[in-house]
Amino acid sequence: MPRSTARALAIPRQTSLAFLIALAFLILGTLLVRAEDKVIRVGYQKYGTLVLLKGKGLLEKKLAPLGYRVTWAEFPSGPPLLEALNAGAIDLGSAGEAPPIFGQANNPDFLYVAHEPGAPLGEAILVAKDSPIRTVADLRGKKIALNKGSNVHYFLVEALAKAGVPYDAVTPVFLAPGDAVAAFSRGAVDAWAIWDPFLASGERATGARTLVDGTDIVPNRQFYLSTRTFSNANKAALDATLAAIGEIDAWAKDNTDTVAAELAPAIGIPAPILTVALKRLTYGVTPLDAAVVADQQKVADTFHRLGLLPKPITVSDAVRKPGS
Repeated sequence: MPRSTARALAIPRQTSLAFLIALAFLILGTLLVRAEDKVIRVGYQKYGTLVLLKGKGLLEKKLAPLGYRVTWAEFPSGPPLLEALNAGAIDLGSAGEAPPIFGQANNPDFLYVAHEPGAPLGEAILVAKDSPIRTVADLRGKKIALNKGSNVHYFLVEALAKAGVPYDAVTPVFLAPGDAVAAFSRGAVDAWAIWDPFLASGERATGARTLVDGTDIVPNRQFYLSTRTFSNANKAALDATLAAIGEIDAWAKDNTDTVAAELAPAIGIPAPILTVALKRLTYGVTPLDAAVVADQQKVADTFHRLGLLPKPITVSDAVRKPGS
């Protein structure tokens, strides 16, 4: 083979070798970057600010400059979400008033990071339209469907107490919302304690009558929850996440119909019904203040007194401090 031909053939081989070496370094570099990527794992429910945050992709945009990726996990209600948080399966999530109490009791690392204002109209006790039950006092001796350990669990306790009915004078029937509406519809229970959007959907589907809502009984706040370990190691990411939640809140507050249209397919509830629920919400993520902590302490003390909490807890021990 002529030398010129050999040289001509050698050039591609040298070029290919250089390309392969460069490609190998590129792949190695990519793998190293991915290995160094930090992740925030967010637990969400089908309804609320976090599902909107997921749909808009805003959190990913906020956290990318900080070197974070975001993963999402859906939960049917607050109690299993808190179980996942305590098991280390997620880093951040939201739930109503009651689940965090049990979360803190089971995990010394548990941490409240922020909350949304109260929305007492967003939970209620429903009875059938033609039910003879007219007041909360009439619930004595009745079967009441509810989700165990959820925000309406505390609501029921407080509603009964205000009416002078001991908690042990009723029969709680612990059911998830889907099973509860079925039991309620066929008359297997006398009443149903439930929160939005299942409240709005249940009202429309069953023609139920609202016996009492949370007004002047419970605030019905939503809390954003994490762990002290995650917060200490990821302060900037947590602050950026709360800022993103604040932006979504500000948008959702003035765009109820649009929010309902975006949520409807995922939740499986028609947009007009969701609009009813959304108008009962309040918006504005903020740190916990003394009044909020005191209200949560009341929840904790109530559950402990009823024997539903295995030990007393001090809510203020699990609150993220400003600047931390």
